[in-house]
Amino acid sequence: MLDIRAIRNDPDRFRTGLRRKHADPALIDELLAADAAWRKALTESEQLKSRRNKTSEAIATKKRQGLDASDDIREMREVSERIKVLDDEVRQLEARVQELLLGIPNIPHESVPDGESEADNVVVRHWGERPAFMFPPRPHWEIAQMLDIVDFERAVKITGSRFVAYKGLGAKLERALASFMLDFHIERHGYTEVFPAFIANEESLIGTGNLPKFGEEMFKLEGLPYYLIPTAEVPLTNLYRDEILAASDLPVLLAGYSACFRSEAGSAGKDTRGLIRLHQFQKVELVKLVAPEESYQALERLVEECAAILEALHLPYRVVEICTGDLGFKETKKYDLEVWLPAQETYREISSCSNFEDFQARRANLRFRREEGAKPEYLHTLNGSGLAIGRTVAAILENYQQEDGSVRIPDALVPYMGVDVIRRRDA
Repeated sequence: MLDIRAIRNDPDRFRTGLRRKHADPALIDELLAADAAWRKALTESEQLKSRRNKTSEAIATKKRQGLDASDDIREMREVSERIKVLDDEVRQLEARVQELLLGIPNIPHESVPDGESEADNVVVRHWGERPAFMFPPRPHWEIAQMLDIVDFERAVKITGSRFVAYKGLGAKLERALASFMLDFHIERHGYTEVFPAFIANEESLIGTGNLPKFGEEMFKLEGLPYYLIPTAEVPLTNLYRDEILAASDLPVLLAGYSACFRSEAGSAGKDTRGLIRLHQFQKVELVKLVAPEESYQALERLVEECAAILEALHLPYRVVEICTGDLGFKETKKYDLEVWLPAQETYREISSCSNFEDFQARRANLRFRREEGAKPEYLHTLNGSGLAIGRTVAAILENYQQEDGSVRIPDALVPYMGVDVIRRRDA
């Protein structure tokens, strides 16, 4: 969430930020009105409590002196009744302020390009040569079915649409990619591996900004205050919730593999075939907790770290800087890595790398202390997909396909796969 004190001191900066993000700047005015009412009620309550304490002392003094204190007693009863009303009002107004703060999006960094939609995103750079085929390239779902490494129909029978069952070398490819990505980030980039729970409580989801705004996009466990995680960002970011780290602990670099569950509300009719948009998919997630002055350098490094996976697999990609109109609820700045899919003749997102500044840290109470005795400060949090595994499978199948229907395995994956090509079983 945003810093209420910063909003009080410079509301126009936040109104401008919301306008750039195409959010309603009136949210700031509504928040400030609720905040002013809360502070007014709180001040009156505290003044009356001080008055009540003084009156109580006066009553005690008069009783010791044998004087009549009935007027003071009557006044104290009236004051106590007013305090009771005010305290209830304070609780309600404070809850309203928190509710409004939780619903106001983060504002974009000044360096983020202005724009209306994803059409205004800025391509930063390209990497890799797109493969040239002497035959019409097949889409990954056709390749997977021809090779009998993915079963869409039986997955639908078991669960429903937008689920998939990997089998044979398809299952091994999924597993190999997870191990390769984790090893790569741990050994080359210094991350600590965490294997998280796939279920999170409401506090954790509020901490990362998924609740209350995005509740309909997640799977909730019926009758319980738990959700299936939409990404390992949730458990990894909340690992140090309500803790104060030492400056010497920073940066905290966490890498986690998990299944991810998303209801994809509002995506009906989009990417109904293949591995691009599923209700359950696997991903290696990277999370960074850093000092505020380090976060934008950390974001650039995060993009490089995620891109290094694509380069190791020799998959052509491009880096796209997200404009204000396409920036999400939580991010101050974001880059997407988009991998080339030859059959569709387009780039598709395979990783998003985001800086949230202290937006999540305030919600999750993630703090650090620069030195012993210093006042705690909020951390900056970042996360990126390093990478989405199903989409990486799709990219390998399409970019490494052969005319005979087989698929070569990228050299970096051969030690994990034990084979250098996937062929039809009857070939």
